Amino acid sequence: MRRGTPSPSDLAGMEAALRLARAAAVREEVPVGAVVVAEGEILGEAHNETVQRRDPTAHAEMLALQRALLAIGEDRLPTATMFVTLEPCAQCAGAIVLAKVGRVVFGAYDDQCGMAGSVYDLLRNPRLNHRPEVIGGLMAEECGDVLKRFFAARR
Repeated sequence: MRRGTPSPSDLAGMEAALRLARAAAVREEVPVGAVVVAEGEILGEAHNETVQRRDPTAHAEMLALQRALLAIGEDRLPTATMFVTLEPCAQCAGAIVLAKVGRVVFGAYDDQCGMAGSVYDLLRNPRLNHRPEVIGGLMAEECGDVLKRFFAARR
Protein backbone atom coordinates (compact mmCIF):
# COMPACT_ATOMS: atom_id res chain seq x y z
CA MET A 1 0.00 0.00 0.00
CA ARG A 2 2.94 2.38 0.48
CA ARG A 3 4.28 4.07 -2.59
CA GLY A 4 7.86 5.28 -2.69
CA THR A 5 9.30 7.97 -0.46
CA PRO A 6 6.72 9.92 1.53
CA SER A 7 6.32 13.59 0.67
CA PRO A 8 7.23 16.27 3.22
CA SER A 9 3.52 17.21 3.45
CA ASP A 10 2.57 13.59 4.22
CA LEU A 11 5.23 13.41 6.93
CA ALA A 12 4.01 16.72 8.40
CA GLY A 13 0.41 15.48 8.38
CA MET A 14 1.34 12.27 10.18
CA GLU A 15 3.50 14.16 12.69
CA ALA A 16 0.47 16.34 13.49
CA ALA A 17 -1.68 13.22 13.98
CA LEU A 18 1.00 11.69 16.22
CA ARG A 19 1.05 14.80 18.42
CA LEU A 20 -2.69 14.40 18.89
CA ALA A 21 -2.32 10.69 19.67
CA ARG A 22 0.24 11.49 22.37
CA ALA A 23 -2.14 14.11 23.82
CA ALA A 24 -4.87 11.46 23.95
CA ALA A 25 -2.62 9.13 25.96
CA VAL A 26 -2.05 11.86 28.55
CA ARG A 27 -5.84 12.09 28.91
CA GLU A 28 -6.04 8.29 29.27
CA GLU A 29 -7.76 7.91 25.91
CA VAL A 30 -6.62 5.24 23.44
CA PRO A 31 -3.90 7.21 21.63
CA VAL A 32 -5.18 7.72 18.11
CA GLY A 33 -4.93 11.07 16.35
CA ALA A 34 -6.43 12.27 13.08
CA VAL A 35 -5.93 15.39 10.96
CA VAL A 36 -7.88 16.44 7.85
CA VAL A 37 -5.85 18.62 5.48
CA ALA A 38 -6.75 20.31 2.19
CA GLU A 39 -4.49 22.61 0.18
CA GLY A 40 -1.96 22.66 3.00
CA GLU A 41 -4.50 23.84 5.59
CA ILE A 42 -5.70 21.82 8.57
CA LEU A 43 -9.49 21.75 8.37
CA GLY A 44 -10.12 19.50 11.36
CA GLU A 45 -8.12 17.58 13.91
CA ALA A 46 -8.88 15.40 16.91
CA HIS A 47 -7.81 12.55 19.11
CA ASN A 48 -9.99 9.82 20.55
CA GLU A 49 -12.46 11.13 23.15
CA THR A 50 -14.45 7.98 23.87
CA VAL A 51 -13.66 7.95 27.60
CA GLN A 52 -14.14 11.69 28.14
CA ARG A 53 -17.45 11.74 26.27
CA ARG A 54 -18.54 8.28 27.40
CA ASP A 55 -19.28 7.69 23.74
CA PRO A 56 -17.81 4.69 21.88
CA THR A 57 -18.28 6.51 18.56
CA ALA A 58 -16.03 9.47 19.52
CA HIS A 59 -13.06 8.21 17.51
CA ALA A 60 -10.40 10.61 16.28
CA GLU A 61 -11.43 10.18 12.64
CA MET A 62 -15.09 10.89 13.33
CA LEU A 63 -14.35 14.04 15.32
CA ALA A 64 -11.78 15.32 12.82
CA LEU A 65 -14.23 14.73 9.95
CA GLN A 66 -17.02 16.56 11.77
CA ARG A 67 -14.75 19.53 12.50
CA ALA A 68 -13.45 19.67 8.93
CA LEU A 69 -16.94 19.55 7.42
CA LEU A 70 -18.12 22.26 9.81
CA ALA A 71 -15.10 24.42 8.94
CA ILE A 72 -15.84 24.35 5.22
CA GLY A 73 -19.63 24.25 5.48
CA GLU A 74 -19.92 21.25 3.20
CA ASP A 75 -20.81 17.57 3.46
CA ARG A 76 -17.92 16.25 1.37
CA LEU A 77 -14.14 16.43 1.40
CA PRO A 78 -13.04 15.21 -2.06
CA THR A 79 -9.80 17.23 -2.12
CA ALA A 80 -8.82 16.46 1.48
CA THR A 81 -6.37 14.00 2.95
CA MET A 82 -7.01 12.38 6.32
CA PHE A 83 -3.92 11.45 8.29
CA VAL A 84 -4.61 8.97 11.07
CA THR A 85 -2.20 7.10 13.31
CA LEU A 86 -4.15 3.82 13.23
CA GLU A 87 -5.88 2.03 10.37
CA PRO A 88 -9.56 3.08 10.46
CA CYS A 89 -12.21 0.77 11.92
CA ALA A 90 -15.51 -0.03 10.18
CA GLN A 91 -17.33 2.98 11.67
CA CYS A 92 -14.62 5.42 10.66
CA ALA A 93 -14.03 3.87 7.24
CA GLY A 94 -17.75 4.16 6.56
CA ALA A 95 -17.75 7.83 7.54
CA ILE A 96 -14.68 8.45 5.35
CA VAL A 97 -16.50 6.92 2.37
CA LEU A 98 -19.69 8.88 3.07
CA ALA A 99 -17.74 12.15 3.37
CA LYS A 100 -15.96 11.28 0.11
CA VAL A 101 -12.53 12.02 1.54
CA GLY A 102 -10.07 12.03 -1.36
CA ARG A 103 -7.16 10.35 0.34
CA VAL A 104 -6.41 8.47 3.57
CA VAL A 105 -2.89 8.06 4.97
CA PHE A 106 -2.58 5.92 8.07
CA GLY A 107 0.26 4.76 10.28
CA ALA A 108 -0.10 1.50 12.18
CA TYR A 109 -2.03 -1.44 10.79
CA ASP A 110 -4.83 -2.85 12.98
CA ASP A 111 -5.04 -6.64 12.68
CA GLN A 112 -8.14 -6.76 14.89
CA CYS A 113 -10.37 -4.01 13.46
CA GLY A 114 -8.63 -2.49 10.43
CA MET A 115 -10.86 -1.74 7.47
CA ALA A 116 -8.21 -0.56 5.02
CA GLY A 117 -6.85 -4.00 4.23
CA SER A 118 -6.05 -5.76 7.52
CA VAL A 119 -9.39 -7.37 8.39
CA TYR A 120 -11.35 -6.12 5.39
CA ASP A 121 -10.94 -3.31 2.87
CA LEU A 122 -14.04 -1.19 3.22
CA LEU A 123 -12.26 1.92 1.94
CA ARG A 124 -11.59 0.35 -1.47
CA ASN A 125 -14.63 -1.88 -1.80
CA PRO A 126 -15.57 -1.79 -5.51
CA ARG A 127 -19.29 -1.97 -4.67
CA LEU A 128 -19.24 1.39 -2.90
CA ASN A 129 -19.74 4.69 -4.71
CA HIS A 130 -16.51 6.22 -3.41
CA ARG A 131 -13.04 4.80 -2.93
CA PRO A 132 -10.35 7.12 -1.56
CA GLU A 133 -6.71 6.68 -2.35
CA VAL A 134 -5.21 4.79 0.60
CA ILE A 135 -1.61 4.76 1.79
CA GLY A 136 -0.88 2.59 4.79
CA GLY A 137 2.12 2.18 7.01
CA LEU A 138 3.43 5.76 7.01
CA MET A 139 5.49 6.08 10.22
CA ALA A 140 3.94 2.76 11.29
CA GLU A 141 6.61 2.06 13.90
CA GLU A 142 6.19 5.42 15.65
CA CYS A 143 2.40 5.16 15.55
CA GLY A 144 2.44 1.59 16.81
CA ASP A 145 4.87 2.43 19.62
CA VAL A 146 2.50 5.05 21.05
CA LEU A 147 -0.24 2.41 21.23
CA LYS A 148 2.06 -0.30 22.62
CA ARG A 149 3.35 1.95 25.41
CA PHE A 150 -0.18 3.02 26.30
CA PHE A 151 -1.48 -0.55 26.63
CA ALA A 152 1.68 -1.83 28.34
CA ALA A 153 1.24 0.80 31.07
CA ARG A 154 -2.26 -0.57 31.76
CA ARG A 155 -1.24 -4.21 32.20
